[in-house]
Amino acid sequence: MLRRSWLLLAAVVGFVPAARADVKVHPIFSDHMVLQRDIDLVVWGTADAGEKVSAELFNGKAAVAKGEATADDKGNWAVTLPKGAKPGTGFALTVKGKNEVAFKDVAVGDVWLCSGQSNMEWKLSQLNKEDKAKGTTATQGADTAKKALNGNIRLFTVPNKPMFEPQGTFAVSATEGQWLECKPETVINFSAVGYYFGRDIQATQNVPVGLISSDWGGTICEAWCSRGALDAVPELKYFHENLDKSIKTFDPKKADEDFKKATEKYDADMVKWKEAADKAKADGKPAPMQPRKPVKATQQPGGPNVPSVLYNGMIAPITRFKIKGALWYQGESNASRAAEYYTLFPTMISDWRKQWGYDFPFFVVQLAPFQNGNSALAQYAEVRDAQFQASKKLKHVGYATLSDIGNETDIHPQAKEPVGQRLALAARAIAYGEKIEWSGPVYKGMKADGAKVVLTFDHVGKGLECKGDTLTGFTVCGEDMKFVPAEAKIVGDTVEVTAKGVDKPKAVRFGWVNFAKPDLNFGNKDGLPAVPFRTDDFPLTTLPKK
Repeated sequence: MLRRSWLLLAAVVGFVPAARADVKVHPIFSDHMVLQRDIDLVVWGTADAGEKVSAELFNGKAAVAKGEATADDKGNWAVTLPKGAKPGTGFALTVKGKNEVAFKDVAVGDVWLCSGQSNMEWKLSQLNKEDKAKGTTATQGADTAKKALNGNIRLFTVPNKPMFEPQGTFAVSATEGQWLECKPETVINFSAVGYYFGRDIQATQNVPVGLISSDWGGTICEAWCSRGALDAVPELKYFHENLDKSIKTFDPKKADEDFKKATEKYDADMVKWKEAADKAKADGKPAPMQPRKPVKATQQPGGPNVPSVLYNGMIAPITRFKIKGALWYQGESNASRAAEYYTLFPTMISDWRKQWGYDFPFFVVQLAPFQNGNSALAQYAEVRDAQFQASKKLKHVGYATLSDIGNETDIHPQAKEPVGQRLALAARAIAYGEKIEWSGPVYKGMKADGAKVVLTFDHVGKGLECKGDTLTGFTVCGEDMKFVPAEAKIVGDTVEVTAKGVDKPKAVRFGWVNFAKPDLNFGNKDGLPAVPFRTDDFPLTTLPKK
């Protein structure tokens, strides 16, 4: 009887249908998404191994693009939709296998990736401080959001997630991991720079714009690069070599001892810092940089500032999603290693382009003026120059110069609208081919004439301009290589520079400090500030000490 029951159960089980894995689409595809125009699209996800999957893009009832694929032995599939759909809204995307997934309110237009650290991550809601000198108010963020109801702009935020291996997907929540309509209650918590850029691009190009925010405050550039890209560059392969070594040789006891010592030092440094900060406040001077609280080491380091972990968790999952281009606002966390940034930053740009499979336009924000512990030092100047040099080294790379809108004591200047506007100008010229002036004056060459130096420039635009009585920020050195303040004046499309005591000038610098005092006031009549520069090639201050 027992054996007969077992046979009956086996027979019944034999007729139970095999478990079916429904077709699933990668989470970057959702209602309200923007698909990139003028390029073949890829829609991808998972299903049963061997399952046939089709995808169709509809404009009303008419299919404007369709394709099909078969899931591989691991259940992964990818369907290519040929380009051709005209920009607009009101599209629908349907994916079919053994089940059907449908997305509504889809747009076709231009998609821009917004990445970097806190100044890119800075939300409209955080623009709540008044800065009369830079024209900002305590309600600017909220005021902007109130006017931001625009069905032609869509917002997407990639969740912050550091990972040690490249990921294929990410988590989805009510505010992250899915496309949202641009309206006051959604845009208020979105990147201010990203929104201001997207607003201007949408208005001037008259196409839907999708903005993908993938950023994290206080993060280092190497965290956003793939391991393969870093390992391939001799000067950068030490990142992962050191990481692998630290994991292999990790000593928990020593980590505890080091953390205890670091905490004791931090507590002592904080006492000194509070005294110095109080004195600075009483004297009406900027406070020194606050000591950084130590973090206890673990065998597999956590947090975002580990080589490649942000690429793995926040870039790798979206590299198959086609974009028009990328925006980048980062460098503060690499300022002490600015000399390395000359190699690291273009490596990251090239890495991302390789991962996406094409050389999309890329636009970087030159760091805003900030004291960074000492206004007269040059770490920020060297990062700015590294960012500018990337635009000369690589094709289709532009920049936005912020030499006129920084804040000596606030690493997060409130004037974010000009940042987005200047990025949009660069994109309109480089990515969209508009014949407009998008940059302030760029140093072209110098000629010494006795005790005088004559400087020439590109991007003169409508003409060179001094916003004030006299030009500020110029310094000159002689053979002794000691720079002193210089007198500068605009003569036609040139600038003539002299300095007392320098009879045979050797080099000129402009804005070559963390924060210039008085503020820089040299630009062109198109309203754009000059790009800080140096005419020399003297050793950088951030070169590693031997």
